[in-house]
Amino acid sequence: MTTYTTNPPALVVVAHGSRDPRALSTVRQLLDRVRALRPGLPVHLGHIELNAPLLPETLAELDAHGTGAAVLVPLLLSRGYHVKRDIPEMAAGARLHARVAAPLGPHPLLVDALHARLTEAGWRTPADGVTRRASGVVLAAAGSRDPESGVDTGRTARLLAERLGVPVVPAYASAAAPTVPDAVRALAARGRHHVAVASYFTAPGRFATECAAAAPGIASAPLGTHPAMAHLLLHRYDRTARTLPTAPLELAPAV
Repeated sequence: MTTYTTNPPALVVVAHGSRDPRALSTVRQLLDRVRALRPGLPVHLGHIELNAPLLPETLAELDAHGTGAAVLVPLLLSRGYHVKRDIPEMAAGARLHARVAAPLGPHPLLVDALHARLTEAGWRTPADGVTRRASGVVLAAAGSRDPESGVDTGRTARLLAERLGVPVVPAYASAAAPTVPDAVRALAARGRHHVAVASYFTAPGRFATECAAAAPGIASAPLGTHPAMAHLLLHRYDRTARTLPTAPLELAPAV
């Protein structure tokens, strides 16, 4: 009896790119976590803009080295223009077979990471009803003009509210409303004056910094290299890799 061995499709994590050097460092550390979880899986990085390597460059290099297929996993938290247009167009322009996975959010693993980051920043679940009725959280996201992006962020906010036991209001750094200050004021108008800001960003950058500065109290760090992020990248990869055709690369004796 014989079996066929095949190489897995490459995992290409697609980051947005940032002028903040902390972002690139964070993303690289996150990819190292993915590699540690899945030894032997080819893991690569491509950017939409602002940082090297750009995604088309990564795909061209993979093709030049004989990679036949790749799964592109957006390091993005919701649907929007980049997920719907930019990344698919770059994938379509590649010589190798490239398939685009869903964005990371919404997903319960993101809620795990958000909860952990809030706890690290000092959040404690209110122990009594009076404190709970005075507490709330603002989920600070980048923002998009695409309404489906808002739907996805709203879903994450509801999942986080279920976890925390207090209202969670989505807010945005750009392109959508409300802003973080507006969301804080809206919670205060409902008698919720103990407000924390949960950073719904994959890495440090200008938007994350601005949203944290608007927090009246606790502001969590970006999701960054939290273990749930690495597991979620692999989850998105696995779901999409199953849809790719596989071909035998070499004939190996059964053992």
